[in-house]
Amino acid sequence: MKTKKTNTLSAPVLGVDGKAKGRMQLPPELFGAKINKQLLAQAVRVYLSNQRAGTASTKTRGQVEGSTRKIYRQKGTGRARHGSIRAPIFVGGGIVFGPHPRDYRLELPKKAKRAALAAALTSQFSKGNIVIVDGLSELPPKTKEMAKTLHTVGATGKTLLATGGEVAVTRAARNIADVDVMLANNLYAYAVLSHQKVVLTKDAISTLRKHV
Repeated sequence: MKTKKTNTLSAPVLGVDGKAKGRMQLPPELFGAKINKQLLAQAVRVYLSNQRAGTASTKTRGQVEGSTRKIYRQKGTGRARHGSIRAPIFVGGGIVFGPHPRDYRLELPKKAKRAALAAALTSQFSKGNIVIVDGLSELPPKTKEMAKTLHTVGATGKTLLATGGEVAVTRAARNIADVDVMLANNLYAYAVLSHQKVVLTKDAISTLRKHV
């Protein structure tokens, strides 16, 4: 009789002292998903494009200030003929093909966003860059204590700390250099990929199960 295989994933859970406290089952749809590189590239492009203000603006020769008088006579000067001081070749003249205000915003469907986030989490998990920590909310809400703990669990370099909404954890970590704090239900692909380490609390895992 054949037994049905179950696709389960688990990861070690570290305490604030850096020692393993056990293992935790992870949702395979988030940490064992297919890594679609094309979708990840698209998600990153959409995010970066949406960060552009699109407010750069230049004036054409019809918008800059200056007289409309012909600057000198057409013939007999030995110089090239010109009709306007506002021509682009003169200092203070108009700009040719310069930028004008525009909307750079792009949209990604909700299903694609979720798939991209799952691919990003899976990619970081497969590289060993995801750390699950239990007990961060029990620490004193002090920046020094949180920085020491993150270093202890191996979260060095640019780190993303995803929480389930623990206020004390956010207050303690928000002023640490190279550490970004984010609610788990607000995670997106670019945030996960652009950090060297991703630290998740146990509550963050539960939040991801419900909202993603």
